[in-house]
Amino acid sequence: MNCGFVALIGRPNVGKSTLMNHLLKQKISITSRKPQTTRHRILGINTTEAGQAIYMDTPGMHDNEKRALNRYLNRTAETTLLGVDVIVWLIDGLSWHEYDEVIFKKLEQAGLPVILAVNKVDKVQDKEKILAFFATAQHRFPFKQLVPISALKGTNLDLLESLIMQLLPEAGLIYPEDQITDRPERFLAAEIVREKLTRRLGAELPYEITVEIERYEEKPRITKIYAIIWVERLSQKNIVIGKDGEMLKKVGIDARIDIEKLIGQKVHLELWVKVKKGWSDNERALQSLGFND
Repeated sequence: MNCGFVALIGRPNVGKSTLMNHLLKQKISITSRKPQTTRHRILGINTTEAGQAIYMDTPGMHDNEKRALNRYLNRTAETTLLGVDVIVWLIDGLSWHEYDEVIFKKLEQAGLPVILAVNKVDKVQDKEKILAFFATAQHRFPFKQLVPISALKGTNLDLLESLIMQLLPEAGLIYPEDQITDRPERFLAAEIVREKLTRRLGAELPYEITVEIERYEEKPRITKIYAIIWVERLSQKNIVIGKDGEMLKKVGIDARIDIEKLIGQKVHLELWVKVKKGWSDNERALQSLGFND
């Protein structure tokens, strides 16, 4: 059998989390249209007859490092390259961006087999353009494979999975066959709440928001979850709560439904919104809030 670790890298909002969820055929990473939704290294385990591919969804690599949170996101993405066997570089569209030059350099330093996956090819009408772009890409870097995909629609994902498995080393299983992720349900619950906030408040919601699970109580028939939504300013707190608490109530309902699907049990979810000034630009505050990948 082949078994090993696969890093999914790329700029923010190119579809890395969507890709991993579809490869696993189960939702592990939260998704939204907002860039930098993924903030942690999320590990997804896919075991088949051919072997075990352990995918590592990473925050998008970017050049904005003004705040401690941005620096943390880049560190998390970059250090993931140190312990993997294969890299899948996901891009969207048939053009390079300024920060891609930085990624090229990081891949050269890593010295690992790299698959270039071009996402959202369903939006490209002229397929000859894909072939022309691949020819140019192969001149820029010695990619092991180049694959056009659509993570959302599942186009060529079986092919991508097969190519990844061929590049993984021969080895026994690292994780049990039935394990899907290394993250506990407590962590996944916090991520689901943050996803619902991001989707409900995509236009108004700033990046200065995070979710912390204060208590997670598993009972025989119900799981009780008490979560704190941290923001940086009072005005943000008012946005999250909404008029007469309506927005917070909608977020809670959305999150509870998804958490119940995840754990297969009835959930009682309580949310509070609190202000912690400047948490996104404070290294110590980040660590206290679970940013310690």
